[in-house]
Amino acid sequence: MGIATTNPATGEVLQTFESLSDRDLDTKIAHAQQTFLSYRAVPRVQKAVWLNRAAEILETERDRFGKLMTLEMGKPLKAAIAEVEKCASVCRYYAENASHLLADVSVQTDASHSFIRYQPLGIILAVMPWNFPFWQVFRFAAPALMAGNVGLLKHASNVPQSALAIEEILHRAGFPTGAFQTLLVGADKVAAIVADDRVKAATLTGSEPAGMSLAATAGKHLKKVVLELGGSDPFIVMPSADLETAVSTAVTARMINNGQSCIAAKRFILADAIADDFIDRLLDKYRALKIGDPLLPDTDIGPLATPGILNDLDQQVKTSVQQGAKLLIGGEPLHDRPGNFYPPTILSEIPVGCLAEHDEFFGPVALLFRVPDIDAAIQRANNSPFGLGASAWTTDLKERDRFIEEIESGSVFINSMVKSDVRLPFGGIKRSGYGRELGKEGIHEFVNIKTIWEK
Repeated sequence: MGIATTNPATGEVLQTFESLSDRDLDTKIAHAQQTFLSYRAVPRVQKAVWLNRAAEILETERDRFGKLMTLEMGKPLKAAIAEVEKCASVCRYYAENASHLLADVSVQTDASHSFIRYQPLGIILAVMPWNFPFWQVFRFAAPALMAGNVGLLKHASNVPQSALAIEEILHRAGFPTGAFQTLLVGADKVAAIVADDRVKAATLTGSEPAGMSLAATAGKHLKKVVLELGGSDPFIVMPSADLETAVSTAVTARMINNGQSCIAAKRFILADAIADDFIDRLLDKYRALKIGDPLLPDTDIGPLATPGILNDLDQQVKTSVQQGAKLLIGGEPLHDRPGNFYPPTILSEIPVGCLAEHDEFFGPVALLFRVPDIDAAIQRANNSPFGLGASAWTTDLKERDRFIEEIESGSVFINSMVKSDVRLPFGGIKRSGYGRELGKEGIHEFVNIKTIWEK
């Protein structure tokens, strides 16, 4: 099926949508370009008023938008409502801070006056994923709109109502209709949109193949892109760690969004001295998790977003077991109910060369690795094609400093799970992508950093 809302907890198709025709798509791009010519000159104070109004709408109607996300992609309702609230926070952050983040910066040179000015580029295409259907979009839209750009959203085809709701929120808040538009089109239209001369840059959060395809097209047309792709984040636990807090956080870090998060902890790298204790505690907490209807308040784990994701994850687990990994819990789709349910699963004793050693598992599956010391822990953490985030647990200051310095990733969190924060840049290295969102760095990605020199 093309563009549709299908409840992943039941398999019921709730609503279908027609893709835009090529003519309608061109009309929307033309509208965006015409809007940009005037919108870029709107004072930032006015843009901030609109963005703060968007935050108010999100906060006031958080329950409605949260339920919409849950029905489209299956995350527990409490997590969906928290996502809406986080979107309000990114709107408020850039409404309050964009003016100084984009202020002229004077630089002493041999000129009478030289400075740096930040100016908008124009139309930015955002290709966004289904797993955080509001947050991924707002963390692009808030800085882009405050910088004076206009946005076109090509959202994942299984969350069309979320895409339309975001457009509605921004228009209700006061932004011109051409400043942010949702494009209900398939992935086959992305290359043509990027190639359009009126589109100046693109950002994508998604899979490696999708990122490579977008980057290749953008490169052909010499256009800027930001890519946030996959991750297989390490979660390292050393002997000095607060073990109970580490285990509790490990469950949250792996099960966030039903395990479908790029920055979820996926590879648990455990020092031998605490490994047995950690695993026993982790198993107890996994057994206590409640799987069920994501709309119910006591549900911990909802369904995976699509049948395809369920099948892919199941095949990864089965292949890993065939290759020698040991299954400690879970490991089979739940066939006693409708929907795309997969239980919390743990694989341990993963041999060298096993699929689980390097692949990203996008679902509630934890991969356990035992190591003798910090040297082996860092080597194991870096032995991955990905480099998005990392979490390390220790109270030893020398170990802390080594983790900060030596782990190859876009972020390192000490004694905490990896998470995005509107005040800090977010992104990865290696096959996890390039460029940054959020913070000062995020708003500077899609501007012309113009040098001015006067005599």
